[in-house]
Amino acid sequence: MEQILINLVSGALGGVGAGKSSPTFDLGMAGNVISGLVGGGVLGQIVTLLLPSVMAAAQSGNLSVGGVVSQVVAGGAGGAILTAIIGAFKNKAAA
Repeated sequence: MEQILINLVSGALGGVGAGKSSPTFDLGMAGNVISGLVGGGVLGQIVTLLLPSVMAAAQSGNLSVGGVVSQVVAGGAGGAILTAIIGAFKNKAAA
């Protein structure tokens, strides 16, 4: 459960960061947070599946610093990536 929360929070922060970094990617505060939550949750779960050591630590309840950092990075990157993709498509369609 903790890993999902870490992914969602870091994804939301990554989405807001990506949205505010460029007007091209900005979806508004709510849009950035929502796309960040989705992107962080999805990519965070993919990373957990691809790295068996992170999954084993999460299941045993013994999240290490490395496991938490990998979840934060994956969630933040996922949120930023999805926000940038949606923002680019939205703004291209509006033009």
